[in-house]
Amino acid sequence: MSDPLSDVLDLVEIRGLMSSGFAAEGAWVARGPLEHALKFVALARGRARLSTDGDGGPLILEPGDVAILSNRSWLEVRGGDDEEAAAREIDVASAGYVPVLDGTEVVLGGHISLNPIGEALLVQALPPVGHVRAATTTVPLRARVDQLLDEVTGDRIGSSFAVRQHAQLLVLDMLRVYLGQAALPPGWLRVLTDERLHPALALMHAEPGTAWRLETLARAAAMSRTAFATRFRAMAGMPPLTYLGRWRMLLAQRALRDGDDSVGTVATTLGYSSESAFSTAFKREVGEAPLRYRKRQRGTGSR
Repeated sequence: MSDPLSDVLDLVEIRGLMSSGFAAEGAWVARGPLEHALKFVALARGRARLSTDGDGGPLILEPGDVAILSNRSWLEVRGGDDEEAAAREIDVASAGYVPVLDGTEVVLGGHISLNPIGEALLVQALPPVGHVRAATTTVPLRARVDQLLDEVTGDRIGSSFAVRQHAQLLVLDMLRVYLGQAALPPGWLRVLTDERLHPALALMHAEPGTAWRLETLARAAAMSRTAFATRFRAMAGMPPLTYLGRWRMLLAQRALRDGDDSVGTVATTLGYSSESAFSTAFKREVGEAPLRYRKRQRGTGSR
């Protein structure tokens, strides 16, 4: 059976990428502008205070905690006492990865890379600031941060590969914890994590080209047609067949951007009766014709 959340994570080509890490003692502050739509900061040791634009106050980070920042323009992380005048400025861009010393705060930073589809889906679905607390979850988040720190500072053979893998899994852990803790609004993340709707979502994701009927999807979820439609709309913010249409359009964008199949072949694969019907639906959803979309995506080289 398909895993719809994994399908979406594959579709948006989500990757966790490490960019900085430092250890500091005493009073210190690291600050600067943010260049990526999704940034994460993990505290491996000590205690720190994180601030960003529009967050309403400092976020207290404990060991193993991770902060996820969505569409923020600047970031400040502060450790030690509250004497701002005595705080030592840390240049994160040139800090590199430094050995861990006893009694220090150790901070790891990175960003989440997404393709344009992911920018449209995940960035909008996440809050401006998400605090993933290691102490309140059964997911081994602190152990993951420790593994990442061990590889960052260990200087062992294959460490660069290991850092990439652990950063990728850290992103998955962060999402799992966030999805388990947050009161999600109706939308993609909420419907993808709804257990009762999972069988129906799995069918739509596994066979997007099938002409699914509401009755068939409701039966898969062991619900009446009315109860299924009501619950799906409450979770997704849209009716089931509208969701199916949008899922097809997301797959179409990937196929047109990355593949070489003709527009007609893409249309047939996704269950459209004709290339014309597909092109009309695509233009209505995406805002431009399929061929124009393909040329623009490849011409700009965007991911």
